[in-house]
Amino acid sequence: MKMSNIKSVFSVMSIAIPMFLIQSCAIKPLAWKPQKKPLFEGVTKLNNELTTIEKIDLGGWVGAEDIVFDSKGNLYCGVHKAKNDFSDGKILKINLEGKIEIFYDAGSWVAGLHFDNQNNLIALSHKQGLISISTDKKVTLLANKDDKGRNFLIPNGLDIDSKQNMYFTNTSSESPYTLKYGRKLILEMKPNGGLYKYNPATKEVKTLIDGTYFGNGVVISKDESFLLMVETTKYRILKYWIIGEKAGKIEVFMDNLHGFPNGISVREDGTFWLGFTTKRNDALDKIHTKPSIKKIVYGLPQWLQPKEDKFGMVMHLSENGKILNTYFDPIGNTMPEAGSVKELNGFLYMGGDNLPYIGKYKLLDN
Repeated sequence: MKMSNIKSVFSVMSIAIPMFLIQSCAIKPLAWKPQKKPLFEGVTKLNNELTTIEKIDLGGWVGAEDIVFDSKGNLYCGVHKAKNDFSDGKILKINLEGKIEIFYDAGSWVAGLHFDNQNNLIALSHKQGLISISTDKKVTLLANKDDKGRNFLIPNGLDIDSKQNMYFTNTSSESPYTLKYGRKLILEMKPNGGLYKYNPATKEVKTLIDGTYFGNGVVISKDESFLLMVETTKYRILKYWIIGEKAGKIEVFMDNLHGFPNGISVREDGTFWLGFTTKRNDALDKIHTKPSIKKIVYGLPQWLQPKEDKFGMVMHLSENGKILNTYFDPIGNTMPEAGSVKELNGFLYMGGDNLPYIGKYKLLDN
């Protein structure tokens, strides 16, 4: 090797090694032992149902983390700038003919959407927090901090009850969302988030669960007796009782799921749809018990970081947490992720954190 080449190698190493050490020290992961992951068998046996989807283009934007429809059937979704680029975002409105317009220039990703009884679009903006957008597009800030003064930096899942109380998650008050910070949350396994209730009459925010593990999708049961909240990194769903003798109590609704659960929604019959970002990763499950190894993995350059599998998965769940049916794209060529899932008029609409389209799937027998 020429002397000049040797100097170049040492020059690169002199930069790379300190950077690796700095990155490794930037994370303080906890040990966690996941349960042995379940097999894809029985009702969860792999199929190719999601390979038959129709694609609804997002006009160059990506990341329909939540999907909602107005009374006329127009579709709304929050999107961000580009794959793995969350520096800008909008709320798109897509009409029945597929025409796209920017309904609201959020300047950030919008992860939660829901219409209230006055047809205001309630949204969770990563830049502003919980906001209300009127039919004439006037924007009102409802809340950007919890009752302990912590900022909603990654507000996520959202649902509204018949009294217009708003229930939502905040994944973290530590940092805005980036791809790297998302990996930090996964590896650290710390309860950085929370579940909250906003009362529009009193304009007060109440913390319902202080400390959630990547708190994500939220949905209220049909009878409004409880809500479900997804904890993505724990592969589980929690049940929070809203009324009755158990009001305020927390239970595990489903545990040890097959993948990283994300969005959740309720059907007319009271059952639920659960969307997944991807399936579980054996290597990640193994290193979760070893904080020192997780520090090393986090310090690696991005191109050496483990990549998530392209794997589309949606589950149909009973009111009691039984898996009724599953829909897959196991290769991920058509629907590589299905984090958000909503049903309308016999179709499932699915989005993903980095997908440039929404998948539309015709339900045949449910």
